[in-house]
Amino acid sequence: MLRKLDHRYMGGAVYDWLETTYHFSFADYYNEANINFGVLRVLNDDIIAPHTGFDTHPHKDMEIITYVIEGELTHKDSMGNVGVLKRGQMQYMSAGTGITHSEYNNTDIPLRLLQIWIVPDKRGHQPTYGEYHFDWEARHNQWLHMVSDIHEDAPITINQDVNIYTILLDEGNIADINVAFGRQAYLMQIEGFSTVNEIAVKEKDALEIIEDNIHIEATHTSHFIVIDMPKSSHPYM
Repeated sequence: MLRKLDHRYMGGAVYDWLETTYHFSFADYYNEANINFGVLRVLNDDIIAPHTGFDTHPHKDMEIITYVIEGELTHKDSMGNVGVLKRGQMQYMSAGTGITHSEYNNTDIPLRLLQIWIVPDKRGHQPTYGEYHFDWEARHNQWLHMVSDIHEDAPITINQDVNIYTILLDEGNIADINVAFGRQAYLMQIEGFSTVNEIAVKEKDALEIIEDNIHIEATHTSHFIVIDMPKSSHPYM
């Protein structure tokens, strides 16, 4: 089953330093029918103005992944980690028993990123942080497996049965992905235009996929992220 989400189903906000789209209920946007998709609790598409960002703030019991689309992200946290990430690179935190961090755009150009929160398999994990500077070309016309659970072998592993893939398709190219029995996936078109199972999809559109075979045709150069997880209506916690 494939369902394209209406943008009116999503939320968002515009501030003097931040423009954001909330794919699920977050901050001042609350929709009882749109809290999560399985263990995917948050997917925020943020554009952060130059020399601004998120001041130090806490997290607990959540697997947090940040994917940089454009610009440069500077991260600092309470474990002493400092990192700078650019286009196509990813950072991850298991907030576990508690962590604080800040995220800033210290450059002169806007920063666009995706913030992804995954409900972990249990509470109380030891907090961890990491980052991976993926080669941009590694996703060019092929699926790049970026994230898996700790029992698999993706470059980034988290405390949940989730796989995250990206791909950058040249105009006219195709890609397929199978969402297996008992699983579901959330697909977002990050950049470009395409058709997915003959459904027209544009930048920032999202699709919910449940146990289905997906065929993508890029009508323009297209950048996607896919978050695959067990089939479930609600998080485990």
